[in-house]
Amino acid sequence: MVKAVMFDLDGTLLDRDASIQKFIEYQYERLKHLLSHIPKESYIARFIELDNRGYIWKDTVYKQMVKEFAIISITWENLLEDYMNYFHKSCVPFPYLIWLLEELKRKSLKLGMITNGKGQFQMRSIKALGIEGYFDTILISEWEGMSKPDPQLFQRALDQLHVLANESVFVGDHPINDVQAARNAGMKTIWKKDAIYESADADFVIEELKEIPGIIETLQQQ
Repeated sequence: MVKAVMFDLDGTLLDRDASIQKFIEYQYERLKHLLSHIPKESYIARFIELDNRGYIWKDTVYKQMVKEFAIISITWENLLEDYMNYFHKSCVPFPYLIWLLEELKRKSLKLGMITNGKGQFQMRSIKALGIEGYFDTILISEWEGMSKPDPQLFQRALDQLHVLANESVFVGDHPINDVQAARNAGMKTIWKKDAIYESADADFVIEELKEIPGIIETLQQQ
């Protein structure tokens, strides 16, 4: 019997690739009076490359950008502050996000989220998506003092939801931090396919969020 469904954030609920593309274009346009010596396409492409899908924190990214593009009109600290203050305005959800959460709530399932990242930054993104209120618990690595794939983080979420691992399903896009980690914690797993990874050792594989309720129904009948 499935009692809880938990999710990763970036790459699972939040379309981070689309969001970062939208943000960096927005940043350049807002600050182009300070960045006009850099072609827009070059600024965007290099940021996305250095960002490495979020695995490189932006202090490192902006320090390198300032160095490579010889930016003297604005500091890397100011660019980082701009990112912290404005990224949430560019958050793009994956299709069917709100529909999915409504559907799972209608089935009286408890919902949780486990995401790596900076606490306030991630919470701003969650609120920007309009989904905070659907979740019974939200664990962000900075605030928890541990990060995925640490099994203790998954156990903490299970404890807060008052459910057992075998009563829970975890949905994520990362083969190690999400799928393998959740399996190691004893949970059923759903891998949301990501083109950057070839495969993941998950119980189920999906292309879109709308497929999840059907999987939950299947598990409920087992």
